[in-house]
Amino acid sequence: MATAEPLDPEMAKRIARHRRDRPPDWSTIEAPLDLTGALEALDGKADTVVVDCLTLWVSNRLGRDPDLPEAGLLAEAGRFAVRLARPPYALIVVSNEVGAGVHPETAVGRRFRDALGLVNQTLARTAHEVVLLVAGCPVRLKGPR
Repeated sequence: MATAEPLDPEMAKRIARHRRDRPPDWSTIEAPLDLTGALEALDGKADTVVVDCLTLWVSNRLGRDPDLPEAGLLAEAGRFAVRLARPPYALIVVSNEVGAGVHPETAVGRRFRDALGLVNQTLARTAHEVVLLVAGCPVRLKGPR
């Protein structure tokens, strides 16, 4: 499940590269806004689902509705977390940790960083396993060792 949208030529090139790099037997669902609905539509149709990525999903939601209240975004993340708790297929969710980087200069950047952090926390509470990759090395934060 892909959340990226080709809103500019550079992003269109990135998306094309990702499409080329995927194995030919993978199916891709484009779900830039309604992740939960897209996941529900896969019930009984998939063995494994990879959501790539929450970072762009949060960006898409805030970009479409700059006045989206934090509570609204977290409610959407909560609905996603319910799916994450008991998925009918193996579910792998990719996100970025943006809170450990440079402090954003703009209010929009700080809002995005904070919103993504809260969404990540919401889903990490529900996830059975959480792995942080640092320089390509997995660091287990939660789950089986």
